[in-house]
Amino acid sequence: MNAYHRGPVTLRGAHVPSTTTDQRLLDNTGPNDWLHTDPWRVLRIQAEFVEGFGALAELGPAVSVFGSARLAPRHPMYALGEEVGERLVEAGYAVITGGGPGTMEAVNKGADRKGGTSIGLGIELPFEQGLNPYVHIGVNFRYFFIRKTMFVKHAEGFIVLPGGFGTFDELFEALTLVQTKKVTSFPVVLIGTEYWQGLLDWLRDVAVPAGTIGAADVDLIHVTDDPAEAVRIIRTADDERHARRPE
Repeated sequence: MNAYHRGPVTLRGAHVPSTTTDQRLLDNTGPNDWLHTDPWRVLRIQAEFVEGFGALAELGPAVSVFGSARLAPRHPMYALGEEVGERLVEAGYAVITGGGPGTMEAVNKGADRKGGTSIGLGIELPFEQGLNPYVHIGVNFRYFFIRKTMFVKHAEGFIVLPGGFGTFDELFEALTLVQTKKVTSFPVVLIGTEYWQGLLDWLRDVAVPAGTIGAADVDLIHVTDDPAEAVRIIRTADDERHARRPE
């Protein structure tokens, strides 16, 4: 029987809800029940922040890695994800993923194999599959925006493997934070030039000429096929950031 995770609670069978917590928060149709329920939601949101901050407070240097949940272990990108996890641990980083299957599982697996710290930040979804077995510390969230805060707060940078809408969302959120200087010296590295090249071409050939972004904004993105190079980019930016800090 499939399990449905809602925060720390696991539900099965007839107890699985038809809507998610995020959906109920954002849906403003129907009666004005929100006048009475939203103040209580604020307390739940606060509790999720406290739980997430507490679970990761002593994590140390970490890198968040994103990618598709749909790619099976036989897919070449799965093996690449394992190498990413291994090399990050070898460079002294904990690994943070969404905790799901596919390339997220691969990255956690690589980190686990090397004896590193493997983090999974899960989310309540209608098709939630639970955290993969290679996660050492797992936190399940009801709200996307809290989970996304945790990805950024505890990371020295992002590595992004090929993925879908969720991966795109995380990628562009990170780029927006860097562009607007909400975070500093925060490298964003894409792995898979063939997969990402069309997006980069569109940014340079369409968005830049249209004036909606600057040419320098595209330069915020690094792209490579080599996990070792991806980790070197993160490590270099990390070293430069520490060198600028006052003694």
